[in-house]
Amino acid sequence: MTLPAKLDPSQVTCIIDTREQMPLDLSPLRTEPGTLQTGDYALAGCDEIRIERKSLPDLVACVGVERDRFSREVERLLAFRVRILLVESTWEQIESHEPAFPQWRGKVSKESVIGSLLAWQAMGLSVHLLAPTSELGGLHRDSCSAWHVDDTRN
Repeated sequence: MTLPAKLDPSQVTCIIDTREQMPLDLSPLRTEPGTLQTGDYALAGCDEIRIERKSLPDLVACVGVERDRFSREVERLLAFRVRILLVESTWEQIESHEPAFPQWRGKVSKESVIGSLLAWQAMGLSVHLLAPTSELGGLHRDSCSAWHVDDTRN
């Protein structure tokens, strides 16, 4: 599918998987529910794009107890031309090992989470971090590639 250079948001319909419990507000795009075999979000009429969304607690589970299941999900995502893992967190939250997430304690290290994100990115999964910020009044985007820059601290 080729998209025109200028695209009006009203021309785009995003399919949101029916299992998505609290879907993102994607306005001004149109949205409709649908059953997706892979991912949580897709574009109607374009079977080349998939987005998998994870909260930080879900991501920690995917690195730990649900690793095998999520590895299969990653393999399915890699079949798409555009494949994105959208994590609702910041690098600061991941690196700080925040006690607000009890599943971190003794079960999954922050190094395992960071290493998994970087490994998935190296496999071809585009990793993006989104976190609510009061200053921006919505979601703030942070790129996984920012870790590569910060990783030179050692």
